[in-house]
Amino acid sequence: MIVSRIAGGLGNQLFQYAAGRALALHHGTPLALDTRHYGHDRSRRFLLDAFRIEVTQEAGLPPLWPQAPLRHILWRALGTGPRLVRERQPAFQTGLAELGPHLYLDGYWQSERYFAAIADTLRAELTPRAPLSDGARALLDQIAAVPAVSLHIRRGDYVLDPNTKQPLGTCSLDYYARAAALVAERTATDPVIFAFSDEPDWVRDNLRLPFETRVIEHQGADDPVEDLWLMKSCRHHVIANSSFSWWGGWLNPSPDKMVIAPAKWFPQPGKSNPDILPPGWTAIDGGV
Repeated sequence: MIVSRIAGGLGNQLFQYAAGRALALHHGTPLALDTRHYGHDRSRRFLLDAFRIEVTQEAGLPPLWPQAPLRHILWRALGTGPRLVRERQPAFQTGLAELGPHLYLDGYWQSERYFAAIADTLRAELTPRAPLSDGARALLDQIAAVPAVSLHIRRGDYVLDPNTKQPLGTCSLDYYARAAALVAERTATDPVIFAFSDEPDWVRDNLRLPFETRVIEHQGADDPVEDLWLMKSCRHHVIANSSFSWWGGWLNPSPDKMVIAPAKWFPQPGKSNPDILPPGWTAIDGGV
């Protein structure tokens, strides 16, 4: 069995699920999700159950350090149960598939290279389980009627939390202007921008583009799944250095889509993930 530790927000959860799912299918073994992180992290919640995913029941999970430190040490020392595999770096980590079918994955695994081989399977599974709200369906009709481009501005903890601001930072307004202009140039049309953000009022007050711009209010107070689905349904995408909008671009199956992304994902000197952007995506200076 492959076990994937799930932590963080929706975008990170999707990366962790996708990497685990690909390994499980490769070995013909079940996938289990360890969601115990959310027992003590109240700032986030587990959201993958909103999708049509396939996982087995949590069983035989290794002991956690805070609850059972001695058992945790024995698990690490003796190698009993699933073998712990920790992500060593942000970039793609080779050789996971050769480590066998009994692994415990602990990391973010932010690269399409982990799961590109099962892209069609993932896009079929990662559809909302529940019907969309009336508001979301109305927005889908708007998106389908125009040359829609999703544009995501991540603020929130990227601005307010020093622990997040330092390693990530926010893309500049100039980045979004240049990205929207690039989409217009390459598609030879005036796009209609559907702007998504955790601070829609800030976007409404500050984003100035020479194209029609519709700022989207959250479809649910704590549920980003509908927002993700609306983003995915646009023709093209301008993403932030955010795993959430990464998935908004990736879930769009169109071979003709454009995804514009910041070339520099992390502002910290020496930290990078050269494998974060799939082939075919366009990287430009994000002003991060």
